[in-house]
Amino acid sequence: MRLPRITRALATLAAAMLATLGAVAVEAAPATAALRNVCYNTSQAGPFASYANQAATIWNNATLNINMAQCGSNLMIYYTYGGGSYAVRNSLGNGYVVIDYYQAQQYSPLRIVTHEIGHILGLPDNYNGNCAILMSGGSAGTSCTNPYPSSGEATTVDRNFSFAARTAATSGVFTDSWPAPATVGAGR
Repeated sequence: MRLPRITRALATLAAAMLATLGAVAVEAAPATAALRNVCYNTSQAGPFASYANQAATIWNNATLNINMAQCGSNLMIYYTYGGGSYAVRNSLGNGYVVIDYYQAQQYSPLRIVTHEIGHILGLPDNYNGNCAILMSGGSAGTSCTNPYPSSGEATTVDRNFSFAARTAATSGVFTDSWPAPATVGAGR
């Protein structure tokens, strides 16, 4: 059985307290591999930096095998004006995300960022139109604002970041995650 991070932390604290009192606690072997840090950088994310931070928190809360933190540049977050939002994965947990400013005017910016980070974490697009599935992207329509991965998507990311899967990570370019942005008038 896999324990949530908070439960593992409480178990560690309880063991330390028991040791202080002279008792001996026996800790079971962990059911999952150690957390893998996915270091991201928002220095080029412009207006989407706070969304990237929120998306990292969403992924941290949904998964057990990754820890997303602003600790480096394995994952760079950029933004652009036009051309669509997309992710380029160099290897599992490494690459960059580009958020289209105009698309983020039509769709939920947090959903876009969380979706594109999902590609860096190894998830493909799933154009089924279901708003409950994060990787359905823009196919769920402009009214869909759900930024949370489904339990199946979170499980897949955990599996991707398990020890065995880390050595078999592949690269990939994920484009066309969202419908083409609306045409911007010449005066803008």
